Formats: sequence, structure tokens, C-alpha cells
Amino acid sequence: MTIRHTTLAALAAATLAFAPAAWADKAAAIDEMEAYLEFVDYGGGVMFAEQIGKDDWKKFLVIDARDAGQFAKGHIPGAVNMDWRQVLAKRNDIPRDRPVLIYCNTGSLSAQAGFALRVAGWDNVRILQGGMEEWKAKGGFDAASKATRPASH
Repeated sequence: MTIRHTTLAALAAATLAFAPAAWADKAAAIDEMEAYLEFVDYGGGVMFAEQIGKDDWKKFLVIDARDAGQFAKGHIPGAVNMDWRQVLAKRNDIPRDRPVLIYCNTGSLSAQAGFALRVAGWDNVRILQGGMEEWKAKGGFDAASKATRPASH
């Protein structure tokens, strides 16, 4: 047997030795997601900008889940930038004891990030419905203050 064959045989044996553990982890992850989907409320923790009063925004950790270039072009004041793909890697920077609001451009990538965090145990995470685009279209913080202000006659 050549060195090449010996190396390939060792690699194949190592792969087979570790494969069941990887498959078990995948099955456990699927079980966790299934349990989450059975538990989560309808809407999956989505909030509309107008549901948050202008003064209530400061109670949230607001995460802009877009990339750094998009964040630099404009973001919700007070937001921190954390690319949606990095939320689990940076989960130690995300509090569990105060509300967290995640947004992206339209809400789809932030929904993925929020789903990952909620499956990982963060029950204080909400997604900004419509993302930055809808927030701007509705007037940003002004939409929140109009929604919480009594209607005039």
C-alpha cells in the first residue's frame, strides 16, 4: 500500500468516525427548530415601527443586521451594526434582559437572524416588520409618535 493509499484510508476512517456525531448534531438542531416552531407565537416576534413609542426606542437594543456599507449609508439612530450572519457568533453581546429589535432592509434577513437567536434561547428578540425601508417610508420616529398620539378632532 502506498503512502497516498494509506493517507486516503486514514482520512476515510476519520470521516466515518466523526460522521455520526455530526449527524446527531444536525438531528438535535432540527428537533430544536421544530420545538421552536410549535412554541412561537403567530407572527414570529414581528413588530411594526408604529408599535414603538418614540421614547420607547431607547429601551431596545436595536441591531442593524445589514452589512457595514449599508449601515454607513444610514441607519436607525442608536442602532448597532451586526451583520445578520454573525448574530450567533456575537450572541454574547446580545442581552437577554432587555428587548432586542433586529432589522435589515426589508425584514427578510433580520427574520433569519431573529429566528436563529430565538432558537438559541433569546425570547426577547423582535423583528422590525418591513425593515429600514418601511421604517423610512412611514416616517421613522415620527411614525411612532403619531401612532401613540391621540387623534385630533
